[in-house]
Amino acid sequence: MISKKWLLAVGSSAVLALGVAACGDDDEESGGSGGDTAGGLSGNIRIDGSSTVAPLTEVTAELFRGENPEVQVTVGTSGTSGGFEKFCAGETDANDASREIEPEEEEICGEAGVEYEEVQVANDALSAIVNPNNPLECISVEALNQIWDKDSTVDSWGDVQGLEEDLPDEELTLFGPGSDSGTYDYWTEAINGEEGVIRTDYNSIGEDDNAAINGVAGDDWATAYVPYSFVQAAGETVKALEIDGGDGCVAPTLETVQDGSYTPLGRPLFIYPSSEALQRPEMVAFMQYYIENQETITEQATFIPMTEEQTAESQEEVDTLAGA
Repeated sequence: MISKKWLLAVGSSAVLALGVAACGDDDEESGGSGGDTAGGLSGNIRIDGSSTVAPLTEVTAELFRGENPEVQVTVGTSGTSGGFEKFCAGETDANDASREIEPEEEEICGEAGVEYEEVQVANDALSAIVNPNNPLECISVEALNQIWDKDSTVDSWGDVQGLEEDLPDEELTLFGPGSDSGTYDYWTEAINGEEGVIRTDYNSIGEDDNAAINGVAGDDWATAYVPYSFVQAAGETVKALEIDGGDGCVAPTLETVQDGSYTPLGRPLFIYPSSEALQRPEMVAFMQYYIENQETITEQATFIPMTEEQTAESQEEVDTLAGA
């Protein structure tokens, strides 16, 4: 992780900038930076990355713009990996991520001189979903591995061993994200034991999780894995299975994610702001707003809020960014 020495210096300069007028020409030359105007903060903030975290950041951007109308926030969805490529190339101010930054990404950012900090913004219950007409209610990690592993020979529900229900020998249709997705990375490591190791004969949805929802809703015997928020938005059109990680069946809920019992698919969600962006007061203010209002944001985006301990840790990070 990057040393926080630069954060103290950056945060102090950003807070100082909050109390003075913008410098005009310097801001224009910085390619998207703003500062203060007569009406408050101004500027452009560019964020890309995870399609899972994007709804959170979009809600934050909308609420933040309501108080700071001169700040324009754009949110892209290139996937966690695709977003880090842009971030480490200096093309964005922050990257949404549904997993932690990986060593090779750290190295690329380091070689490019891009410094950053990791800030948790919410929790997710990554969910295995089926059609409501499927009688299955719970599935083990072992059974999921049978379905999704690289060398899987499972073609139908009848091929899956150890299910709680005797399912018919119906063709099993699979939907999943592409390899740029942090959800893909997290799922393959949690279920198959190694990131990126997965069968290839599934319907790739890229970064469009709604395509997985629609695919499962329209096929009685389809299955997919999607973030919790998309399951909530889908209502009764799909069913999230309980997961048996070795200690019995546990449903994906706010309570089970926060208490750590929904394993191994409960996960933290992050945003990575760059040190260069945090030299601008509007970026510092945006990060402060994100954490201070995390309960409202997660509720509106139908995500799982952070625990008090997680919130305190993220708030400490943001206070450091602001030089508090």
